[in-house]
Amino acid sequence: MNSLRTLIVLALPFSLLVCAACEPAKHPMKTPPEEPTTTVVKTDAEWKQQLTPEQYRILRHAGTEAAHGKVYEEFKKQGGGTYHCAGCGALLFSSEQKFDSRCGWPSFYDPAKAKNVKLSQDYSMGTLRTEVTCAICGGHLGHRFDGEGFHTPTDQRYCINGAALTFVPAK
Repeated sequence: MNSLRTLIVLALPFSLLVCAACEPAKHPMKTPPEEPTTTVVKTDAEWKQQLTPEQYRILRHAGTEAAHGKVYEEFKKQGGGTYHCAGCGALLFSSEQKFDSRCGWPSFYDPAKAKNVKLSQDYSMGTLRTEVTCAICGGHLGHRFDGEGFHTPTDQRYCINGAALTFVPAK
């Protein structure tokens, strides 16, 4: 009985942390954040202070949020607007390029501002993928997949972690 009690005491804080990480990071902003004009560089401590634990895990350590979570459900309901990097505020995507790929993560067929999106080769899962990062702060956003047969102008799917984005509704 003592070992069960110890296990519960040790597991409870972790389970609360996991549940908190599933919550949407913030409410949508009413106005776009100030667009950075130079590369954004911060210390690890500054990133930890600015970002939620889930944003920090995704943006700074190339994490992936759970598929079909609350952030994704909110994304599906969002109307017109823009999507900015949750780390630095750079404009990344627009609702004009948004589409429902039914994959469980926000999907876009093209960036709204290509110079703010950086693509690189990623072999982390034992296969070649194209990683998508913010070109301004280096935050991990997700991955791009090509040739999946979606009927979009580019036949590309930018599969992006919703917690890495800040949504600004159109006026």
